[in-house]
Amino acid sequence: MEGLPAQARGTNFGRHRKIMPFEPSAEADIEALRRQAREKAAALNSHVLGYGETAEREWAAAGVAAPDLAAMRKYRLERIRAELKRRDYAGALLYDPVNIRYATDSTNMQLWVAHNPTRHCFVATEGPVVLFDYFSCEHLSDHSGVVDEVRPAVSWMYLYGGELSDKRVEHWAAGIADLVREHGGGNGRIAVDHLDPEGVTELARLGVTVGNGEAVMESARLIKSPDEILAMRRAVVACEAAMGEMEAALKPGISENELWAELHRANIARGGEWIETRLLSSGPRTKPWFQECSSRRIEAGDLVAFDTDLIGPYGFCADLSRTWLCGNGKASNEQRDLFRIAADQIARNTELLRPGLGFRELVERSAVPPPDCFPARYGVLYHGVGLADEYPTLPHAADWTEDTPDGVLEPGMVLCVESYIGRLGGREGVKIEEQVLITETGNEQLSRYPLDARLIGN
Repeated sequence: MEGLPAQARGTNFGRHRKIMPFEPSAEADIEALRRQAREKAAALNSHVLGYGETAEREWAAAGVAAPDLAAMRKYRLERIRAELKRRDYAGALLYDPVNIRYATDSTNMQLWVAHNPTRHCFVATEGPVVLFDYFSCEHLSDHSGVVDEVRPAVSWMYLYGGELSDKRVEHWAAGIADLVREHGGGNGRIAVDHLDPEGVTELARLGVTVGNGEAVMESARLIKSPDEILAMRRAVVACEAAMGEMEAALKPGISENELWAELHRANIARGGEWIETRLLSSGPRTKPWFQECSSRRIEAGDLVAFDTDLIGPYGFCADLSRTWLCGNGKASNEQRDLFRIAADQIARNTELLRPGLGFRELVERSAVPPPDCFPARYGVLYHGVGLADEYPTLPHAADWTEDTPDGVLEPGMVLCVESYIGRLGGREGVKIEEQVLITETGNEQLSRYPLDARLIGN
């Protein structure tokens, strides 16, 4: 039992215990065994066990303290409820697994539930947090301290309901409407992030109207607490350690897919969760941007450009981009010139970031690619980041339209600063991206992975 957390030691289970045939003598025996199983599973939850020696050693070397997770979870619920009150909602119904993570700090098959609407959560503005999870999954949120009740999820996707899905919709909606009536104080308005039309219609029939839950959650997630920033710092440190292992594996002859797998492996080894994209390309595939990694073998002298888009420890996103030169040779004049333009743009646009600056003013003052590179520009100059890419998204001034939202930079916001540089008719392109915290007095660049020195020189 030496490897178990303290709360798991001394419980009635062991690796070599003989399992006897189960013969229940009473309902009480069944419930006792269920409680025991739940306690065991909760004590062995991945969030309880932590991130392991490798990640902890790297965080200690980087001087990044552990976040107070209880305080972080409390802060997040307060942010959600403040937005619900401001917008006059009785609660929020959440399906997006990233939003559920924000509200409960619990996970369950995150990528699967992202495209299969099965797991959901109700956050009452004045009342409980009720998590609707898979059967016998109560242990997955016991660690959080913010989930008041776990109920079996009712899923009405066709996979489960087939042509009888309408009956499942009625069952599901009745449960949600009961919660709204019980805790809404007469308010029948709820915010929902993702919901198919059948659900909206059935809730309306029961007197519950639906508003924009994405607006609530993106606004809540916008300003990070000090503990969230600590968790993000740790995610960035883990990501950059993984990038180091990836760069060490970059040798002529390795395929793009094999190189990308190194980042994924190293992220998972440190307790990271997934990578949102497959954006890695080499040589002629670096232009235009948005090439997903392939079986192409990387050659000496190729540029290799990638975007991590990585969901790491604590569920935080580390969204960094680098461009490396493959092999031991020297970069060409064209490669160094493209890299200089991108690096200068990033440096200039990072320097601009400070609290109180308006979004529109920021983009109008920002450095942009030169005319022969502008047509191939990256789609945005800046975007928010937290548990994933978040609001706001700020385009180039030339791309600003009447439906682009304006706003103001505030302390606690985190932005990614983007640059992609590739010439019209050129062979290769350069991608660089940094992750930057808005502070009370200016900004702090959270990403520290060095740029390839061979591409910086004159």
